[in-house]
Amino acid sequence: MIEWFTWVQFAVAVLAGLVAIGLGLAGRVPSDLTIGALALVELLLVAQLVIAIAAPAFGNVPTGSPLEFYTYLVGALLLPPAAAFWALLERNRWATVILGVAALAVGVMVYRMLQIWTVQQA
Repeated sequence: MIEWFTWVQFAVAVLAGLVAIGLGLAGRVPSDLTIGALALVELLLVAQLVIAIAAPAFGNVPTGSPLEFYTYLVGALLLPPAAAFWALLERNRWATVILGVAALAVGVMVYRMLQIWTVQQA
């Protein structure tokens, strides 16, 4: 993992989550803004997958459990499409909140992936 990229990813996910939750609680249905923000979160996750696959070849190996790391990454990759699918089926204010919760969950998972990648083993 590249640390600065992970922090950008975290910030985008948190911002997308807070915006979507705020709009949902204000009564807005899913829109291009909320779906687009979640699509950006997904795009950054795909880039993280490519980085995580290539990083060991360049000497940036995980010091934690690779299995745990990739489990988090695959789980995070599945959240945005699942939330967007649900939001497009329901199309009410709570669907927008669900988009926000999914984005915040991705933010937490990205932070945890950074911890797993960079943990110092004794």
